[in-house]
Amino acid sequence: MNKTENNKAWFLVLPVFVLVAFSAVIPLMTVVNYSVQDIFDQNTAYFVGAEWFREVLRNEDLHDSLIRQFIYSFAVLAIEIPLGICVALVMPTKGKMASLCLILVAIPLLIPWNVVGTIWQVFGRADIGLFGAALNGMGIDYNYSANTGDAWATVLLMDVWHWTPLVALLCYSGLRAIPDAFYQAAEIDRASKWAVFRYIQLPRLKSVLVIGILLRFMDSFMIYTEPFVLTGGGPGNSTTFLSQTLTKMAIGQFDLGPAAAFSLVYFLIVLLVSWLFFTTISHMDKAK
Repeated sequence: MNKTENNKAWFLVLPVFVLVAFSAVIPLMTVVNYSVQDIFDQNTAYFVGAEWFREVLRNEDLHDSLIRQFIYSFAVLAIEIPLGICVALVMPTKGKMASLCLILVAIPLLIPWNVVGTIWQVFGRADIGLFGAALNGMGIDYNYSANTGDAWATVLLMDVWHWTPLVALLCYSGLRAIPDAFYQAAEIDRASKWAVFRYIQLPRLKSVLVIGILLRFMDSFMIYTEPFVLTGGGPGNSTTFLSQTLTKMAIGQFDLGPAAAFSLVYFLIVLLVSWLFFTTISHMDKAK
């Protein structure tokens, strides 16, 4: 008997497509429209083609911001991924302590981004901040508002404190999904803790690590609020990342055309690097 297909379920998905069209597609098309026009006011605009894209690609400030952004994002991944795995490994698995640890680890993720920047702005001050005063008390000349190295270290430390819990929780869920039979077999074979991690836990964490790497890269590559509140992009332009440069261009200078062109280039960079991450990790997994 031939079964007839019922496509009425698509009507349930239709509101989602409409919502995506209004929240993503239409704003994107507006940005594309702005990127090829020279806009003077609401009623005056001239088509300029790819002129703004050529200007963006020649802009040295954007080149410097791009280099700083890549250094920052890769530093974040190099610190937070291993640290998140280590935190997940030492967290208890049963009892009240497991629930308590999960709550404590998740607390930084619940704090708004602007509040995180304000917390570390006060925390790092040498006069009233616990962190800054402690470092200066140990004889370390620490001043994140005047020293480039201190500013970078503080911004990185702030991001590690704020987002390592995300990686830790992802890895924790992956570890809890490993069947007990694997650990029992390892115990029978008298495998060391390193062998258990290397041959049982790490392979089983690959799927969640891919998610964690992609989420942390995309988020760190688009970071704006925390370093803006903490350092304002300084000292100088040392902690001015791509998102801050784009905001200055669009809002501060009101260069909507170049800003729209740069935002599209920005989007393509994030998309390309994320795709490279995903394909590289997938090919490494298949090779094994």
